[in-house]
Amino acid sequence: MHAADIATETPGNAAPTHVLRVEGMHCAACVGRAEQALRAVAGVAEARVHLIAEQAVVTGDADGDALVRALAAIGYAAHPVRDAAAEAAARDAAKAAAQRVLARDFALAACLTLPIFMVEMGSHLFPALHHFLADNIGMARVQMVQALLTTILLALPGARFFRAGLPALWRLAPDMNALVAVGTGAAYIYSMVASFAPHWLPAGSAHVYFEAAAVIVTLILGGRYLEERAKHRASAAIRTLVDLQPECALVHGGDGFVETPIAHIMPGDVLLAQPGARIALDGVVIWGNSHVDEAMLSGEPMPVAKAVGARVTGGTVNGEGALHIRVEAVGADGVVARIIALVSAAEGARLPITALVDRITRWFVPAVFGVAALTFLLWLALAPAPALPQALVHAVAVLIVACPCAMGLATPMAVMVGAQRAAQLGILLRGGDALQRLESVRAIAFDKTGTLTLGQPTLTDLELLPEYAADAVLADVAAVEALSEHPAARAIVAAAAARSLPLPPVRDFVVRAGHGVSAMVGEGTAARHIAIGNAAQLASHGVDCTALSARAAAWAAAGKSPIFIARDGQLAGVVALGDVAKPHSADAIRRLTADGLHVAMLSGDNIATARAIGAQLGVADVTGGLMPADKLTVLERLRAEYGPVAFVGDGINDAPVLAAADVGLAMGNGTDIAMEAADGVLMAGDPMAVVRAIRLSRATMRNIRQNLFWAFAYNIALLPLAAGALYPFWGISLSPIFAAGAMALSSIFVIGNALRLNRVEGDGR
Repeated sequence: MHAADIATETPGNAAPTHVLRVEGMHCAACVGRAEQALRAVAGVAEARVHLIAEQAVVTGDADGDALVRALAAIGYAAHPVRDAAAEAAARDAAKAAAQRVLARDFALAACLTLPIFMVEMGSHLFPALHHFLADNIGMARVQMVQALLTTILLALPGARFFRAGLPALWRLAPDMNALVAVGTGAAYIYSMVASFAPHWLPAGSAHVYFEAAAVIVTLILGGRYLEERAKHRASAAIRTLVDLQPECALVHGGDGFVETPIAHIMPGDVLLAQPGARIALDGVVIWGNSHVDEAMLSGEPMPVAKAVGARVTGGTVNGEGALHIRVEAVGADGVVARIIALVSAAEGARLPITALVDRITRWFVPAVFGVAALTFLLWLALAPAPALPQALVHAVAVLIVACPCAMGLATPMAVMVGAQRAAQLGILLRGGDALQRLESVRAIAFDKTGTLTLGQPTLTDLELLPEYAADAVLADVAAVEALSEHPAARAIVAAAAARSLPLPPVRDFVVRAGHGVSAMVGEGTAARHIAIGNAAQLASHGVDCTALSARAAAWAAAGKSPIFIARDGQLAGVVALGDVAKPHSADAIRRLTADGLHVAMLSGDNIATARAIGAQLGVADVTGGLMPADKLTVLERLRAEYGPVAFVGDGINDAPVLAAADVGLAMGNGTDIAMEAADGVLMAGDPMAVVRAIRLSRATMRNIRQNLFWAFAYNIALLPLAAGALYPFWGISLSPIFAAGAMALSSIFVIGNALRLNRVEGDGR
């Protein structure tokens, strides 16, 4: 089955009722509040919010407008998502615009901050500069300039933190913006008082911290800009899929083919796909022959032959021939749109590993405010006079350094990049949680037919008596079998076509039940009578097959089907037909075994055939003659013996096992039912994709653990340092400026580490 047959909607009976685009989230605390607000809406069974994808997936019988209002009440704009492809394009455009705004604001903030920083820090580093400013300008005027520049900075590029943070604080739901707003606002207000009303402060405490407020805002804006750039890069796979569909197509009308916008094309319209052009929409070929490059969807590098009746997918590239295509799916029903929806759903999945992060971040920001307040009070009470400046500096440092951005990005960023990298490798996972479950798999069971093998008869062997030429006999047999509809006949015809053998004319073709097929091949006196069948069938034609019976018996023992050939009443030879292994099956099994997995093969074929294929591929655990219920029994045996089990199959009879396995993977060339029951689809139908999927899952989970370790270690290590806990002993503390830089760097580190998943190779390394 063609890859276009894939069903990529969310499987099962628990399909999402609502998918919402959510704007304005910045950290893990935002995610927790958004989920809490959505779950409070009547009718909501479950709500999952994704920070990177900016989406909420809500299940249950809830009113969509009520969900939007619930998010608006806590400060987040939201709207429903109906067309995943259009939404992905809109989201990408919005992110690009936000990135430009951040770049502008960062540049303006840097220009305003630079003179403040140079004057303040330069005066500390170079006393001569301080004396020059004091003697020639006056420190009061210098502070006025600093106050003016800082005011402009906070009112323009820094206003975003106050617009979002102060309302959140008022609602008693503080977030990252609230941390920055309170921290910089406190430093700014204190500095303004110290500059214009120093008598309000205790003696000796009228210090200014304009540079701290300015540098904090500038560093955080710079960090956000780098984050947006990294997120934009992480979305490259989705953008590539969105860009696959051209804006216009040639549609058949009254006067030939007319260029028409994609949005105006309907199912049933006929399109012209010119040589070398990108096919606009999913459909069926009704005229023409060509080859189509489907690598962007399946990962398969070889173009696929297309003739009348073949299905084609929008976004693939036509080859050398023109095609007329009847459109079958448009908009959100197209394969590319459904793949985008599937990848987006996988990005937005919440892995079990995030449960701890969710519990911590839900209370983290309020706890940070508590720690900052306690830090302020302790320094105020215990530090030598003047204590107020030190108390303020350390409280602000705590607010800035403890922002849970890195924790919030650690898991979703890795899931997003992992899911998109899987899509690039032709692996479509229905949920990001499949990545975690794949990593835990300890045994993997393959169906045989259509999964490890091609699933169709193929001519594997040809043995002739010495007086006969292989090409001549094969051409005669193929000419006769070309008139038959039996699958074995098609295999023989295909073998002759592979050798480019011309087929002679045929007459008097006869199919006799129990006696095989026969016909006269050739013309005039050169015509010969060809009979094809098993030994018993040819015996009815008076042909003795004893000379080649031993060879036929050996092939039969190996699971192949021998067919004898007679010419003019004399035995000419015997061919063997069998279901041969796919090109990469043996290599895939070897790699899975090397990775520590137990590999088993389950088959409905007889045990002799199954074991023959298993021996050829290197699979020792082979079970044959199985009905679907029997496969479930074997699956339970593997689970009890080895642990979590993945199953790979393609047929209707595999659907129950795919659903029952810890992870079910369906071949993209399989049936729709099998793919609906699976957790993921291997688009190219290549067993090597199983290796890629498992190795990518391991790399993703390793990446998540690295990110979480860094995020937690960062907060644990720097929070007491920012609070000044080490200052009484070793004189070590963390200024608000360095706290802001460390916070930005921690998020950038997590994003950069997740982006390394894009380097996982196509061979699964």
